[in-house]
Amino acid sequence: MLEELSSHSSEASVSENEKKTVVPEVVEITSEMRNNLLERLNEKSSRDKLNATRRDIDFIMDKFVTMSEEEALNILNKAIDYHDDDFNFPVTTMDKIKLLVLGPDMYGTDADTYEFDLKVEASLIGYYSPYPESIIVQKLPMFYGNTWATPGYQFLLIFSTQFLGFGFAGVLRRWVIYPVKAVWPSVLPSIALSRALLKPDKRENIHGWTISRYWFFLTCCAASFLYFWFPDYLFQGLSTFNWLSWIAPKNFNLALITGSVLGLGINPWPTFDWNMASSLSSPLVTPFYSHVNQYIGTFISAFIILGIYMTNYKYTAYLPLNTNALRTNTNKAYAVSEILTNGLLDESKYQKYSPPFYSAGDLMVYGATFAFYPASVLWTCINEGRTIIVNMKQFISDLKNRERSNYDRFDDPFSRMMRKHKEVPDWWFLVVLAISFVLGVVCLTEYPTNTKVWGLIIIILINFVFLIPIALIQSVTGYGFGLNVLCELISGYMFPGNGSALMILKAFGYNIDGRAETVFRGQILTSLIQCIVAIGVVNWQIANIPDICDPLNPQKFTCPGPRTYYSASITWGVIGPKRMFNGLYPILQWCFLIGALVIIPFYFAKKYLPKYFRFVNPVLIIGGMSAWSPYNLSYHTPGLYLSIIFMYFIRRRYLGWWEKYNYVLSSAMDAGVAFSAIIIFFAVDYHPKKLSWWGNTVSYAGIDGVPEVGYFGPKPGEYP
Repeated sequence: MLEELSSHSSEASVSENEKKTVVPEVVEITSEMRNNLLERLNEKSSRDKLNATRRDIDFIMDKFVTMSEEEALNILNKAIDYHDDDFNFPVTTMDKIKLLVLGPDMYGTDADTYEFDLKVEASLIGYYSPYPESIIVQKLPMFYGNTWATPGYQFLLIFSTQFLGFGFAGVLRRWVIYPVKAVWPSVLPSIALSRALLKPDKRENIHGWTISRYWFFLTCCAASFLYFWFPDYLFQGLSTFNWLSWIAPKNFNLALITGSVLGLGINPWPTFDWNMASSLSSPLVTPFYSHVNQYIGTFISAFIILGIYMTNYKYTAYLPLNTNALRTNTNKAYAVSEILTNGLLDESKYQKYSPPFYSAGDLMVYGATFAFYPASVLWTCINEGRTIIVNMKQFISDLKNRERSNYDRFDDPFSRMMRKHKEVPDWWFLVVLAISFVLGVVCLTEYPTNTKVWGLIIIILINFVFLIPIALIQSVTGYGFGLNVLCELISGYMFPGNGSALMILKAFGYNIDGRAETVFRGQILTSLIQCIVAIGVVNWQIANIPDICDPLNPQKFTCPGPRTYYSASITWGVIGPKRMFNGLYPILQWCFLIGALVIIPFYFAKKYLPKYFRFVNPVLIIGGMSAWSPYNLSYHTPGLYLSIIFMYFIRRRYLGWWEKYNYVLSSAMDAGVAFSAIIIFFAVDYHPKKLSWWGNTVSYAGIDGVPEVGYFGPKPGEYP
């Protein structure tokens, strides 16, 4: 698993020591020594547990038997100097190696025990990993376990990915910020909250309501804070309210259709939890027509998923219906380390192990995602093609005439108001883009990422092509869709068999896209702070939350996003698009064509029947079809109800109330849940105070998956 990393370390060590030390004779490994090393690597009661594999142990043994005492002391002294202020480095290990470097007398053991411990600790630090745990996908042992993903690497990766997006933001302003219709619904609650907290509110009676925005926010936030204790801790059945499956807990078909965990979630009232109802698309923010279009796509795709499962297409009936975790042909969690050598795909290991298999829900996600990209580009070009071309010409012109304001070409109230303020020049964004690119190059070249710089350049060009249509859609509809899947597909072709390269380039593609869809000047500083905080928080979580990202994590730190990230790195990175398209799932390659063809009937329908198709958006429908695994209709249906109430009924009948309170209410509910979740975690979850009763166990008491089987799919040795 770590030979490549260790080879660099060993070369460095040899170069420093070979001239002044003699390599000792090979030490004969006794069974007692091997057992001691096994205990050190897999101590069940120790916080320093490394969970080493048999192969790792053999590798460490090879280093141990050839290491001199002088080389071991050199490694440990460097470790003390480098890791002494490292909060991730185990305190017990640091205390131990500080005693070791003082010699056998201070260590307090006989010479043989001292020499054994000295070389073992030096071998582990110098050639394996100084940490007991390894960020989420690259560092966690359950995923890739890349121990070279140090804070320095994390810093370079997160800063370059975040600020490359800001560089693109300056270019995108003309298309997705300045036009009047680009309202960016997703930012409106933040604006409403700032206004409620900072701007004095005149006293007025609106449909019988006289409370100020400020006190309305505080009241609703407090209510949300108190209420969230019930679905999150006291009565968790209110959150996953899969009450239909409670009727017959052992009825597999019932759980398949109505189950909220791994089923389709077809349930008329699936939750009483705001956090679950608003987790995918904020119902008080997303425009009503956008929400309805997405829900139509999700609802239709539920029956497509059921059809895939019931016909056992590509062995999906052997797997849970709707999970984002890859499975082997024995329905076990897919362990990528079983098919890698030096971080790359090993064909012989792959043929002995298993191909990765998608659930029916995951097949729907990828099929809809592949269809989305051509559909979004064509639909945007049809509706906004002329505007895109005009603004592209204007951008080139403005680079030559830097004194002219971009707002001069627009005559709406906001643009007229903004003309009074000095605008951020385009070249500022280009400088940010250049600096971020340099940081990205350093990240790829100074760490063993197995990723070429030209791959990053291609990912940047892909973002340049697709960002305008995708950002335009989000600026108007509130529906955000990243380039992560497209980037992982192209990365898989560029670097076959390389999961790490895919994850890194996918991070660039996804974060460039996400950051480029925001263009507010103050966010440069806030994003800088956010990057630093994010690195600290994630490392703290890895070091302090037991079993983080485990599907059965008691604090619900199950990491659905990183798990999807990990699964994608296996299928499109390690296994590669050729095997996926040509052997495992050939239907997926046709989804690109399907996405393009779907636009044609909608184009003519909107052109000749505008009265009936004015609010129909095929891109949003396709986007809704991708909102599965691990999510299901249980997360969409309650949001639809809230959207009908607030974004349709109240907005039409009580517009004054809606304008004053709606977005403040959304912010208050989110804030209350956030504060409550933090208190609950540190008060009763971090040091578990379990509350075990029917209301907290009933949601997971029934059948909501499938039984394990022997093996399915192609025969071993004949995998695509």
